[in-house]
Amino acid sequence: MSHSLRVIFAGTPEFSAAALAAIHEAGFPVPLVLTQPDRPAGRGMKLQASAVKRYAEEHGLSVAQPPSLRRNGKYPAEAAAAIDLLRATPHDVMVVAAYGLILPQEVLDIAPHGCINIHASLLPRWRGAAPIHRAIEAGDTETGITLMQMDVGLDTGAMISEVRTPIHDDDTTATLHDRLAEAGARLVVEALAELERSGKLVATPQPEEGFTYAEKIAKHEAALDWRRPAAVLARQVRAFDPFPGGVATLDNTSLKIWAAAPAQAQSNAEPGTILDVSPEGVLVACGVGALCVTQLQKPGGKRLPVREFLAGSTLAAGQRFALPEVE
Repeated sequence: MSHSLRVIFAGTPEFSAAALAAIHEAGFPVPLVLTQPDRPAGRGMKLQASAVKRYAEEHGLSVAQPPSLRRNGKYPAEAAAAIDLLRATPHDVMVVAAYGLILPQEVLDIAPHGCINIHASLLPRWRGAAPIHRAIEAGDTETGITLMQMDVGLDTGAMISEVRTPIHDDDTTATLHDRLAEAGARLVVEALAELERSGKLVATPQPEEGFTYAEKIAKHEAALDWRRPAAVLARQVRAFDPFPGGVATLDNTSLKIWAAAPAQAQSNAEPGTILDVSPEGVLVACGVGALCVTQLQKPGGKRLPVREFLAGSTLAAGQRFALPEVE
Protein backbone atom coordinates (compact mmCIF):
# COMPACT_ATOMS: atom_id res chain seq x y z
CA MET A 1 0.00 0.00 0.00
CA SER A 2 1.30 3.46 -0.85
CA HIS A 3 0.38 6.79 0.69
CA SER A 4 0.64 10.39 -0.44
CA LEU A 5 1.35 11.94 3.00
CA ARG A 6 5.06 12.87 3.05
CA VAL A 7 6.82 12.39 6.39
CA ILE A 8 10.13 13.83 7.54
CA PHE A 9 11.38 11.68 10.40
CA ALA A 10 13.67 12.73 13.27
CA GLY A 11 15.02 10.19 15.75
CA THR A 12 18.18 8.49 16.95
CA PRO A 13 18.11 5.23 19.00
CA GLU A 14 16.47 1.81 18.50
CA PHE A 15 13.18 3.14 19.89
CA SER A 16 13.04 5.62 17.00
CA ALA A 17 14.19 3.12 14.38
CA ALA A 18 11.14 0.94 15.10
CA ALA A 19 8.87 3.89 14.27
CA LEU A 20 10.80 4.84 11.13
CA ALA A 21 10.64 1.25 9.91
CA ALA A 22 6.88 1.09 10.50
CA ILE A 23 6.25 4.39 8.69
CA HIS A 24 8.43 3.39 5.74
CA GLU A 25 7.04 -0.14 5.51
CA ALA A 26 3.46 1.21 5.65
CA GLY A 27 4.22 3.03 2.40
CA PHE A 28 4.48 6.63 3.54
CA PRO A 29 7.08 8.60 1.52
CA VAL A 30 10.00 9.65 3.77
CA PRO A 31 11.92 12.33 1.83
CA LEU A 32 14.36 13.09 4.69
CA VAL A 33 15.56 11.53 7.93
CA LEU A 34 17.20 13.59 10.68
CA THR A 35 19.35 11.84 13.26
CA GLN A 36 22.13 12.81 15.64
CA PRO A 37 25.77 12.84 14.47
CA ASP A 38 27.72 9.58 14.71
CA ARG A 39 29.12 9.04 18.21
CA PRO A 40 32.21 7.21 19.51
CA ALA A 41 31.18 3.90 21.09
CA GLY A 42 32.56 0.53 22.15
CA ARG A 43 36.01 -0.31 23.44
CA GLY A 44 37.73 1.19 20.41
CA MET A 45 35.58 4.34 20.66
CA LYS A 46 35.04 4.25 16.90
CA LEU A 47 32.36 6.46 15.43
CA GLN A 48 29.07 4.58 15.19
CA ALA A 49 25.95 5.48 13.29
CA SER A 50 22.63 5.67 15.13
CA ALA A 51 20.03 2.93 14.71
CA VAL A 52 17.92 5.38 12.70
CA LYS A 53 20.79 6.23 10.35
CA ARG A 54 21.53 2.54 9.80
CA TYR A 55 17.90 1.84 8.86
CA ALA A 56 17.71 4.90 6.60
CA GLU A 57 20.88 4.04 4.72
CA GLU A 58 19.88 0.40 4.32
CA HIS A 59 16.63 1.55 2.70
CA GLY A 60 17.97 4.37 0.55
CA LEU A 61 16.50 7.24 2.57
CA SER A 62 18.23 10.65 2.61
CA VAL A 63 19.89 11.41 5.95
CA ALA A 64 20.99 14.67 7.59
CA GLN A 65 22.89 14.83 10.88
CA PRO A 66 23.03 18.41 12.12
CA PRO A 67 24.61 18.85 15.57
CA SER A 68 21.97 21.46 16.37
CA LEU A 69 18.80 23.06 15.02
CA ARG A 70 19.19 26.28 17.00
CA ARG A 71 20.55 29.29 15.13
CA ASN A 72 21.61 30.91 18.40
CA GLY A 73 23.38 27.80 19.71
CA LYS A 74 26.89 26.41 19.44
CA TYR A 75 26.56 25.49 15.75
CA PRO A 76 24.68 28.36 14.07
CA ALA A 77 25.91 27.65 10.53
CA GLU A 78 25.04 23.94 10.71
CA ALA A 79 21.63 24.74 12.22
CA ALA A 80 20.88 27.27 9.49
CA ALA A 81 21.86 24.76 6.79
CA ALA A 82 19.62 22.08 8.35
CA ILE A 83 16.67 24.48 8.56
CA ASP A 84 17.20 25.46 4.92
CA LEU A 85 17.19 21.77 4.01
CA LEU A 86 13.93 21.22 5.90
CA ARG A 87 12.33 24.15 4.09
CA ALA A 88 13.58 22.88 0.73
CA THR A 89 12.29 19.33 1.28
CA PRO A 90 8.60 19.05 0.33
CA HIS A 91 6.72 17.31 3.15
CA ASP A 92 3.43 17.37 5.03
CA VAL A 93 4.32 16.41 8.60
CA MET A 94 7.33 15.68 10.76
CA VAL A 95 7.45 12.74 13.16
CA VAL A 96 9.88 12.97 16.09
CA ALA A 97 10.87 10.07 18.36
CA ALA A 98 13.74 10.26 20.87
CA TYR A 99 15.66 12.57 18.54
CA GLY A 100 17.71 14.19 21.30
CA LEU A 101 17.94 17.70 19.84
CA ILE A 102 15.79 20.67 20.80
CA LEU A 103 13.40 21.79 18.07
CA PRO A 104 12.88 25.57 18.16
CA GLN A 105 9.58 27.14 17.14
CA GLU A 106 11.02 27.95 13.71
CA VAL A 107 11.45 24.22 13.02
CA LEU A 108 8.08 23.25 14.53
CA ASP A 109 6.41 25.69 12.13
CA ILE A 110 7.92 24.33 8.89
CA ALA A 111 5.77 21.23 8.31
CA PRO A 112 2.18 22.12 7.25
CA HIS A 113 0.80 19.69 9.86
CA GLY A 114 3.49 20.43 12.44
CA CYS A 115 5.53 17.90 14.40
CA ILE A 116 4.13 14.75 16.01
CA ASN A 117 6.14 13.31 18.89
CA ILE A 118 6.11 9.67 20.05
CA HIS A 119 6.62 9.82 23.81
CA ALA A 120 7.14 6.73 25.99
CA SER A 121 4.87 7.73 28.86
CA LEU A 122 1.21 8.34 29.57
CA LEU A 123 1.50 12.10 29.55
CA PRO A 124 1.63 14.12 31.63
CA ARG A 125 2.96 11.48 34.09
CA TRP A 126 6.60 11.49 32.92
CA ARG A 127 8.02 14.30 30.83
CA GLY A 128 11.69 14.35 29.93
CA ALA A 129 14.55 12.09 28.93
CA ALA A 130 14.03 8.78 30.78
CA PRO A 131 10.32 8.03 31.13
CA ILE A 132 10.68 4.24 30.84
CA HIS A 133 13.38 3.97 33.52
CA ARG A 134 11.62 6.31 35.90
CA ALA A 135 8.24 4.59 35.58
CA ILE A 136 9.75 1.26 36.66
CA GLU A 137 11.88 2.85 39.37
CA ALA A 138 8.85 4.65 40.82
CA GLY A 139 6.77 1.46 40.96
CA ASP A 140 4.18 2.55 38.38
CA THR A 141 1.87 -0.31 37.45
CA GLU A 142 1.05 1.05 34.00
CA THR A 143 2.67 3.10 31.29
CA GLY A 144 2.28 3.56 27.57
CA ILE A 145 2.83 5.73 24.52
CA THR A 146 1.40 9.19 23.96
CA LEU A 147 1.37 10.84 20.56
CA MET A 148 1.70 14.57 21.03
CA GLN A 149 1.53 17.66 18.84
CA MET A 150 4.86 19.25 19.69
CA ASP A 151 5.28 22.75 21.05
CA VAL A 152 8.41 24.46 22.38
CA GLY A 153 7.91 23.16 25.93
CA LEU A 154 9.43 19.95 27.23
CA ASP A 155 6.84 17.29 26.34
CA THR A 156 4.04 19.78 27.02
CA GLY A 157 2.18 19.58 23.70
CA ALA A 158 -1.45 18.60 23.18
CA MET A 159 -2.15 14.84 23.20
CA ILE A 160 -3.38 13.15 20.02
CA SER A 161 -3.72 9.52 21.12
CA GLU A 162 -2.32 6.98 23.56
CA VAL A 163 -1.91 3.26 24.08
CA ARG A 164 -1.46 1.66 27.51
CA THR A 165 0.49 -1.35 28.76
CA PRO A 166 0.89 -2.81 32.25
CA ILE A 167 4.33 -2.79 33.88
CA HIS A 168 4.91 -6.38 34.97
CA ASP A 169 6.84 -7.34 38.10
CA ASP A 170 9.66 -8.75 35.96
CA ASP A 171 9.79 -5.93 33.39
CA THR A 172 13.13 -4.24 32.89
CA THR A 173 13.75 -1.04 30.96
CA ALA A 174 14.94 -3.29 28.11
CA THR A 175 11.75 -5.38 27.90
CA LEU A 176 9.44 -2.41 28.41
CA HIS A 177 11.39 -0.36 25.86
CA ASP A 178 10.85 -3.01 23.18
CA ARG A 179 7.13 -3.30 23.93
CA LEU A 180 6.68 0.48 23.87
CA ALA A 181 8.73 0.87 20.69
CA GLU A 182 6.38 -1.54 18.90
CA ALA A 183 3.31 0.18 20.36
CA GLY A 184 4.58 3.62 19.35
CA ALA A 185 5.31 2.43 15.83
CA ARG A 186 1.76 1.10 15.43
CA LEU A 187 0.18 4.19 16.96
CA VAL A 188 2.01 6.67 14.75
CA VAL A 189 1.16 4.75 11.57
CA GLU A 190 -2.52 4.83 12.59
CA ALA A 191 -2.29 8.58 13.23
CA LEU A 192 -0.60 9.27 9.90
CA ALA A 193 -3.29 7.28 8.08
CA GLU A 194 -5.97 9.32 9.86
CA LEU A 195 -4.17 12.58 9.06
CA GLU A 196 -3.99 11.61 5.39
CA ARG A 197 -7.66 10.57 5.39
CA SER A 198 -9.21 13.53 7.22
CA GLY A 199 -6.58 16.26 6.89
CA LYS A 200 -6.34 16.84 10.64
CA LEU A 201 -5.70 15.20 14.01
CA VAL A 202 -7.72 16.11 17.08
CA ALA A 203 -5.45 16.97 20.02
CA THR A 204 -6.35 17.54 23.68
CA PRO A 205 -4.31 19.92 25.88
CA GLN A 206 -2.42 18.20 28.68
CA PRO A 207 -3.63 18.69 32.26
CA GLU A 208 -1.77 21.44 34.09
CA GLU A 209 -1.04 19.13 37.04
CA GLY A 210 0.17 15.59 37.58
CA PHE A 211 3.44 15.69 35.70
CA THR A 212 6.87 14.55 36.87
CA TYR A 213 10.23 15.24 35.25
CA ALA A 214 11.98 12.03 34.17
CA GLU A 215 15.60 13.04 34.51
CA LYS A 216 18.25 11.35 32.40
CA ILE A 217 19.84 8.39 34.20
CA ALA A 218 23.24 9.27 35.68
CA LYS A 219 25.96 6.72 36.39
CA HIS A 220 26.22 7.71 40.03
CA GLU A 221 22.63 6.54 40.56
CA ALA A 222 23.71 2.94 39.94
CA ALA A 223 25.02 2.41 43.49
CA LEU A 224 22.63 0.26 45.53
CA ASP A 225 21.91 1.74 48.96
CA TRP A 226 21.13 -1.30 51.09
CA ARG A 227 19.49 0.94 53.70
CA ARG A 228 16.53 1.27 51.35
CA PRO A 229 13.67 -1.28 51.28
CA ALA A 230 14.27 -4.43 49.25
CA ALA A 231 11.25 -3.68 47.03
CA VAL A 232 12.73 -0.29 46.10
CA LEU A 233 16.12 -1.81 45.29
CA ALA A 234 14.52 -4.51 43.13
CA ARG A 235 12.78 -1.80 41.09
CA GLN A 236 16.05 0.10 40.77
CA VAL A 237 17.80 -3.00 39.40
CA ARG A 238 15.05 -3.55 36.82
CA ALA A 239 14.94 0.13 35.88
CA PHE A 240 18.70 0.24 35.31
CA ASP A 241 18.85 -2.76 32.97
CA PRO A 242 20.42 -2.36 30.39
CA PHE A 243 22.08 0.86 31.65
CA PRO A 244 23.80 1.55 33.97
CA GLY A 245 23.01 -1.60 35.99
CA GLY A 246 22.85 -1.78 39.77
CA VAL A 247 26.27 -1.52 41.42
CA ALA A 248 27.24 -3.19 44.71
CA THR A 249 30.71 -2.87 46.23
CA LEU A 250 32.23 -5.81 48.12
CA ASP A 251 35.83 -5.71 49.39
CA ASN A 252 36.54 -2.69 47.14
CA THR A 253 35.32 -4.58 44.06
CA SER A 254 32.32 -3.28 42.16
CA LEU A 255 29.85 -5.95 41.12
CA LYS A 256 26.96 -5.30 38.74
CA ILE A 257 23.60 -6.64 39.91
CA TRP A 258 21.35 -7.39 36.95
CA ALA A 259 18.46 -9.33 38.46
CA ALA A 260 17.02 -9.35 41.97
CA ALA A 261 13.71 -9.70 43.76
CA PRO A 262 12.47 -8.82 47.24
CA ALA A 263 12.42 -11.76 49.66
CA GLN A 264 10.79 -12.40 53.01
CA ALA A 265 13.58 -12.66 55.56
CA GLN A 266 13.71 -11.90 59.26
CA SER A 267 17.10 -10.59 60.29
CA ASN A 268 18.69 -8.04 62.58
CA ALA A 269 21.77 -7.89 60.34
CA GLU A 270 23.10 -4.54 59.17
CA PRO A 271 21.90 -3.52 55.68
CA GLY A 272 24.24 -4.89 53.01
CA THR A 273 25.06 -8.06 54.98
CA ILE A 274 24.90 -11.31 53.00
CA LEU A 275 22.47 -13.57 54.87
CA ASP A 276 22.61 -16.66 52.69
CA VAL A 277 24.36 -17.91 49.57
CA SER A 278 22.90 -20.64 47.38
CA PRO A 279 22.75 -21.54 43.66
CA GLU A 280 19.25 -20.03 43.67
CA GLY A 281 20.32 -16.61 44.90
CA VAL A 282 22.37 -14.42 47.22
CA LEU A 283 20.21 -13.04 50.03
CA VAL A 284 21.22 -9.56 51.21
CA ALA A 285 19.78 -7.67 54.20
CA CYS A 286 18.11 -4.35 53.36
CA GLY A 287 16.59 -1.50 55.35
CA VAL A 288 13.29 -3.34 55.03
CA GLY A 289 13.30 -7.03 54.08
CA ALA A 290 16.01 -8.68 52.02
CA LEU A 291 16.99 -8.75 48.37
CA CYS A 292 17.52 -12.06 46.57
CA VAL A 293 20.16 -11.40 43.90
CA THR A 294 20.03 -13.83 40.99
CA GLN A 295 22.29 -12.37 38.28
CA LEU A 296 25.69 -10.74 38.78
CA GLN A 297 28.71 -9.55 36.83
CA LYS A 298 32.35 -9.10 37.81
CA PRO A 299 34.45 -6.28 36.33
CA GLY A 300 35.42 -7.38 32.82
CA GLY A 301 33.18 -10.44 33.06
CA LYS A 302 29.80 -11.43 31.69
CA ARG A 303 26.36 -11.24 33.21
CA LEU A 304 25.89 -14.61 34.88
CA PRO A 305 23.14 -16.43 36.75
CA VAL A 306 24.17 -16.76 40.40
CA ARG A 307 24.86 -20.50 40.03
CA GLU A 308 27.50 -19.82 37.33
CA PHE A 309 28.81 -16.72 39.10
CA LEU A 310 29.51 -18.71 42.26
CA ALA A 311 31.52 -21.25 40.27
CA GLY A 312 34.20 -18.60 39.77
CA SER A 313 33.70 -16.32 42.77
CA THR A 314 33.37 -16.82 46.49
CA LEU A 315 30.53 -15.16 48.33
CA ALA A 316 29.71 -16.14 51.90
CA ALA A 317 27.13 -15.34 54.54
CA GLY A 318 28.41 -12.62 56.85
CA GLN A 319 30.21 -10.64 54.16
CA ARG A 320 28.90 -7.12 53.81
CA PHE A 321 28.43 -4.89 50.81
CA ALA A 322 29.58 -1.32 51.32
CA LEU A 323 26.98 1.40 51.81
CA PRO A 324 27.26 4.33 49.43
CA GLU A 325 27.81 7.76 50.91
CA VAL A 326 24.59 9.67 51.33
CA GLU A 327 24.69 12.97 49.47
